[in-house]
Amino acid sequence: MTSLLLALAAFILLHSVPAIRPLRASLVNAFGRRTYLIGYSVVSLATLLWVFQAAFTVDYIPLWDFQPWHAVAPIVLSPIALWLVFAGLMSPNPLSVSIRNDVQPGAITCVTRHPILWGFLLWSGSHVLANGDLRSLILFGGLALFSAFGIWISEKRSRRRLGAGWASASRGTSIIPFAAILTGRARLTVDAPMLIAAIIAALLTLFLLTGGHAMLFGADPIASLG
Repeated sequence: MTSLLLALAAFILLHSVPAIRPLRASLVNAFGRRTYLIGYSVVSLATLLWVFQAAFTVDYIPLWDFQPWHAVAPIVLSPIALWLVFAGLMSPNPLSVSIRNDVQPGAITCVTRHPILWGFLLWSGSHVLANGDLRSLILFGGLALFSAFGIWISEKRSRRRLGAGWASASRGTSIIPFAAILTGRARLTVDAPMLIAAIIAALLTLFLLTGGHAMLFGADPIASLG
């Protein structure tokens, strides 16, 4: 359990770096933006792998009895989450977490202005229900809380940074996915990053549902449906 908590703490601290503008600026100035992004991505992946490796060493302590319908949540929500994450990574977004610093936001922001954070929130939150044990609650619950907190932090940071320009920049977007579209404040538009993200998410979902998830994590989502 100690290793899992340490890994989660390292993951959270690492992903707090982009929010600390002076530190991020120093790293970009020292190594260059491209090297910073590549290095940060590699370290982030390594830290995430450490989190999962530590989770597998924790004893299984069930918190509630598993029901087949619990598996429906990640099966339905994970493809959407993957699409949001990949579209968010490939699209410029001055209103939230993004690896691109373009001023003009990508089309994914008409769905939500926090696609990456919402993707992680949907993915991790749905896995809490499906697993129903203590280590999953700590692992996925911790990631879900971190994502929700990240949305709140991103909102505050963007409002402060954009100042008077916030109103025009956020027009046609929403915090809650699809809220701006459903209320008529935005029109659903599709660009290349959204289409590419959809293809990647579909292929990855197909791989996971046809044995990939069982091979990587020892659990078959389809078999869990009974």
